[in-house]
Amino acid sequence: MKARVTVTLKTGILDPQGKAIEGALKSLGVDGIASVRQGKVFDIEISGGDTAKAEAALKDAADKLLANTVIENYAIEVQG
Repeated sequence: MKARVTVTLKTGILDPQGKAIEGALKSLGVDGIASVRQGKVFDIEISGGDTAKAEAALKDAADKLLANTVIENYAIEVQG
């Protein structure tokens, strides 16, 4: 079973890396960029076929390690 955990900064949290990317894109002549927010994506393979167990394990992993839940949100997608 495959899963993806996407971690992004919460609204209102400053994103200096996103601002730097935004500035770089504009300096490279990429038009139409209004703003950039950066995040992290984790592609994870899980043994077993129990989706509920997989989601619970991924939530535990995100809460403990993958995301700083004070300043970040995360979304979990499990593909059976």
